[in-house]
Amino acid sequence: MTTNCNKNCNLSDFKWLQKFGPSYSVKAENITALKSPSEFYRTLLDRCCTAKHRIVIASLYLGIGDLERDLVNTIKVAMENRRELSVRVLLDANRGSRGKVSSRTMLMPILNPSFDCRVFLYHTPKLRGLLRLLLPERYNELIGIQHMKLYMFDDSIIISGANLSQDYFTNRQDRYIIIEDCKLLVDFYIGLVELLGRMSFQLTNKNTLTLDPTWEHHPYKSPYKTYASEARKQLMEYYNTHIIKHPTSENVTDTIVYPLIEFPPFDIHHDSQTTNLLMCNAEPGSTMHMATGYFNIPDIYIDTMFQKSLANFKILFSHPMANSFQQAKGPAGFIPTAYSYLTNTFHSKIEQLKLHERITCFEYQRTGWTFHSKGLWYTPNKSQLPVLTAVGSSNYGARSLNCDLESQLIIVTNNQKLQQNFYTEKCDIFKSTSLYIPDGEFKAPLWVRFVLRMFRNYF
Repeated sequence: MTTNCNKNCNLSDFKWLQKFGPSYSVKAENITALKSPSEFYRTLLDRCCTAKHRIVIASLYLGIGDLERDLVNTIKVAMENRRELSVRVLLDANRGSRGKVSSRTMLMPILNPSFDCRVFLYHTPKLRGLLRLLLPERYNELIGIQHMKLYMFDDSIIISGANLSQDYFTNRQDRYIIIEDCKLLVDFYIGLVELLGRMSFQLTNKNTLTLDPTWEHHPYKSPYKTYASEARKQLMEYYNTHIIKHPTSENVTDTIVYPLIEFPPFDIHHDSQTTNLLMCNAEPGSTMHMATGYFNIPDIYIDTMFQKSLANFKILFSHPMANSFQQAKGPAGFIPTAYSYLTNTFHSKIEQLKLHERITCFEYQRTGWTFHSKGLWYTPNKSQLPVLTAVGSSNYGARSLNCDLESQLIIVTNNQKLQQNFYTEKCDIFKSTSLYIPDGEFKAPLWVRFVLRMFRNYF
């Protein structure tokens, strides 16, 4: 991965990514990083208002406040004004069903039979039997969720880590990359959402759940192997078809995007394999900035960072006060303590191996804000501007590799203006950070350490 080469060198250096995912050429001027939660929300409203043909949303859940209600109403008005507009929504079944007022009840206004609207609720096949009966409503999400964050309007997409609720629209820091006029990429993601939708529950206008008549396997009543193997077969056929269908030449574009998926229940790990290779293949002296809202880096990444990669790493995670679980009640209130224990342990290993000059940790803390940003920025040696960024739903944590449905988009560019925009975005996120200094007096309760030892993959 050299820096002094022709204008196509960055795209050529990362051409190996085409083995792991579809590739699409896009115009650099069509890619923009939104700056704030409020801009994200305004953009969602604006795109819902102006969409002519299709709106497709994939998120963990939809909140139940006034901002969320206004968003649903905006979609409803758009469908009333343009009867040809189709709407598809994919959420997580358990998170979307929580409470008397829920994502499901919030979506009832757009499930009018006269509208072309379908709502899919993905239920992990791993939550079944006695476990499903015993786990309380709030904790059944631990087993696995639909975690992708994709917001598509006609031929444009916003890929993000943000969900659809008030804090993500006001004071929770995240990332939001919008790509305009990228029909092939949007078609790929919409097809993926539709395919997952077939395997999911369908929400009716009476707030009941049904199965797609073309899908024979119940998420938790059919045998796990039967459901998972058929899902894997169809998903891999779809994904591999697009890899073959869309090879991209670096000679005809200055920017290429690669959509990657991580679907652990179906043994699909393209995203984590690619992320690990990005770290492993990084040239000596290059820098990889990594941000995660929930720090629980799995051993495969730690081993690569510590023993295989020659890159410099600057890792950003939330200060305990910026963790979204800080105000949680019950056992969930100890989640920030668990993450503090994980960050302390990780930092101690850096010190023990004398890697502190190559691997540096930072904490995000901003008064009144929580931190939910995730992603990578890769900057070659002797360069100031990142030539690659990865954005999406993955927190690079153990549960992303073991539990949840994730998608990340890798963007590689030779365009210096876009590189500068990614540099500015990265600097803005790192602006409210400080060098991580472990609390010498911190000691996690024994029961927290026991829970982490037994259930680390669920954090």
